[in-house]
Amino acid sequence: MSSATDLDVADLATVLEDVARMSVRLPTSQRLSFTTLSVLHTLARCGPRRLIALAADEHVTQSAVTQIVTRLERDGLVERQSDPSDGRAVLVHVTGAGAAIVDGRHAERIARLTDVTGRLAPAEREALAAALPALSHLAALHRAAEG
Repeated sequence: MSSATDLDVADLATVLEDVARMSVRLPTSQRLSFTTLSVLHTLARCGPRRLIALAADEHVTQSAVTQIVTRLERDGLVERQSDPSDGRAVLVHVTGAGAAIVDGRHAERIARLTDVTGRLAPAEREALAAALPALSHLAALHRAAEG
């Protein structure tokens, strides 16, 4: 393990992978595929997107994202609307029902994490709280590097 002043990036990667896996699996409602849920989360967080932008965001082909959006649209979770800046293009918007799934999963994740973090020692909870700004900045740097 690393010292207090050194960061072992391999340890960080392992812990982040474990936390990400835990976070993805915490909500038990709305059994949708990971990519489908990721599309909903992207639209809810980032706003309407073109299909090509969604494909790039999700690291899937345009064909794959088109299939996902078609299913989500059929289920009333997203809708396609003309892009006001280019009448030939289409923007995909999350609907109220889609946003409710994202919000519900977030609320369930909070409830489950409240239970799990409640079992940590006070010093561990304080360490997590102290790490939040750095983790948030780390995520922001990653988003900025992705473009």
